[in-house]
This record gives sequence, C-alpha cells and structure tokens, in this order.
Amino acid sequence: MKELITIFTQQPALFIGLAFIFAALIGSFLNVVIHRLPVIMKREWQQECNQYLNEYQPDIVKQVGEKALNKPIDNYPDTYNLIVPTSACPKCNGKIKPWHNLPIIGWLLLKGKCASCQTSISARYPIIEFVTASLVTALAWHFGPSLHFVMATILTLGLVALTGIDLDEMLLPDQITLPLLWLGLLLNLNDVFIDLNSALIGAAAGYLSLWSVFWLFKLLTGKEGMGYGDFKLMAVFGAWLGWQMLPLVILLSSAVGAIVGISMIITKKLHANNPIPFGPYIALAGWIALIWGQKIVDWYLVNAL
Repeated sequence: MKELITIFTQQPALFIGLAFIFAALIGSFLNVVIHRLPVIMKREWQQECNQYLNEYQPDIVKQVGEKALNKPIDNYPDTYNLIVPTSACPKCNGKIKPWHNLPIIGWLLLKGKCASCQTSISARYPIIEFVTASLVTALAWHFGPSLHFVMATILTLGLVALTGIDLDEMLLPDQITLPLLWLGLLLNLNDVFIDLNSALIGAAAGYLSLWSVFWLFKLLTGKEGMGYGDFKLMAVFGAWLGWQMLPLVILLSSAVGAIVGISMIITKKLHANNPIPFGPYIALAGWIALIWGQKIVDWYLVNAL
C-alpha cells in the first residue's frame, strides 16, 4: 500500500486519471441506487402497513381483502434489489450488453437509444456518471492519495445518490444519511477532518438548526417547509466538518435554493406553492465547504471585518 501511495504521489496525473475512471464506474452503480432504492423502500412500507392492518385492524382486512392489500404497487419483478435483476430496457426488456454499460461511453455508442427497440435512453445516466467522476477527480486533485481522499469520496458518492433520489422522490433515505452521519463521527474520533467535540456539537447543531426553522415555519404558516431528511443531512455535515462550517453550509444552500426557486417561478417551471427538494442544495453547499470552506471563511473574515 505504501508503495502504491508513493507511485500516486510521484505521478499525480495517473492518480487523478484513475480516480476519474473509478468514479465513473461507481456513478453507473449510483444510477441503479437512485432508481431502485425508492422502489425497495416503498415495498417495505407496504409490507409494514399490511402487517399493521393484519395485527391491529382485522376488520379493514376483511373488508378490503388480503389479496387487495398485497396487490403489487409497481410493475417490477418480485425479486428487485440493487443487484437483481440485471439492467434491461424498461420498454422491450432487452438485456443491456456489458460494453453498452460502460460509463458515459456506452450511452454515446448507443447514441442515447436502446440497441433493441431504439427507445430513447435518458441523458441523466451519463450526466450522473460524469458528475460523479468530476467531483471525485476534484477530490483527488485537492486531497491527493490520502485517507482524506478516500473518506471524502465515500461522502461524495452518498451525496450524489441522495441528490438524485431527492430530485426524483422528495426523499432523503435514512439508509444513506444515517451511515454517513455515524461515519463522520467515527472518523473524527481521530480528528480526521475536525476534532471530536466540534463534530459532536456540529451533528446536534446541524439537526436542530433546520428542525427549529421547520417548527417555526409550521407554527407561523401551518405548513411544513422541509422534511426530516434535510435535518439529518445537515447533521451529516456537522459531524464531518464541525459546527464551525454550518453557517456557511446554511448560507450557501439557502442562497442557491432561493436563486433556483425564484428562477423557476419566473420561467413558470414552478408554481409558488409547489414544493422543491432542499436536499440537493444542502449537498452542494456541504461539498463546497468540504473542499473550500475554510478558504471561504478566511476570505470573508479578511474582507468583511
């Protein structure tokens, strides 16, 4: 391992290039996670609801019928997880050949269409692969071959998956946010990114900051302005970066969210009362703080004070 790190240190271009390729491959898998994890979660919710009804509401079960309760909520195969079934065209069910599954390149080779039925394949797949590869490449350039790079990459991959799911489903799954939260705290037992005290306070402050805004907004308007997943994602950044970075993350995410929201309303792509996911803006702001946070804070302190 030390020899490999030495090689990467001496040849940074090789390290950065390999990081891009590796991340593009993982980005291909993240496409699967973004699409399938919500399906898996909804099936689990259905099973939990049915179990509750069978146990506590037998009259409803008799009235509706067990067959109706157990009716599938989607058209996907019974065995459906992050591995099975293998990738296939959703229209003709044609299996995708291995070379067509190559990140970015595969979509270009197919010219954005299924090889069997010529149905268009969404450009979101190569976009997610390219964005993932670009983000991890930036981490490789910034951190070099180090523990910081490995851990920051894990966080970044989780953020990409959370962003995609939130954009699709208005949902930030605990299956991703909670492991990232605990990982950040465990890392900072050894002060990897910040000291443990700052990480613990940051996790609590990150959660409570948005939780407080949520309840204040609800008391004033009677509406829910954001979801609990947003609280947990803010806690993730508090655990990784410490409480000191939370004001920057909140400021950046609010600014970007406001700009995007107002722009969508002006262009009539969004109605004023329609909700928009806030998770992607938190994720972007937190990722910026991960790399440039201290420089931004230092620049502000020098120029504004």
